Amino acid sequence: MGTSKTELFSADQNRLATIAKALGHPARIAILEYLMKKGTCVCGDLVDELPLSQATISQHLKALKEAGIIKGNIDGIFRCYCIDAKQCNSLIAGFSSLFTRLKKCC
Repeated sequence: MGTSKTELFSADQNRLATIAKALGHPARIAILEYLMKKGTCVCGDLVDELPLSQATISQHLKALKEAGIIKGNIDGIFRCYCIDAKQCNSLIAGFSSLFTRLKKCC
């Protein structure tokens, strides 16, 4: 089994790649759009909104949370999800810098 090559790249490169991977599914984009519209939600809200099972939505929420794009707070027996504004601002700055450099070379 091969070793990971991520240590060969900068922390910023690894962070942007992790976030890009987390955003690489249309269901996750739909979840983010729902959170932007509603502010917060529980998994059941997304089950009612999206054509996916609760288990599948939970997997997508987990991926978004692990990437730091959303956060989940326990509210009674439910986990309430919202966008992590601080991380998203950092994400916007990181991708903006990347695409600004890309634009200069094209």
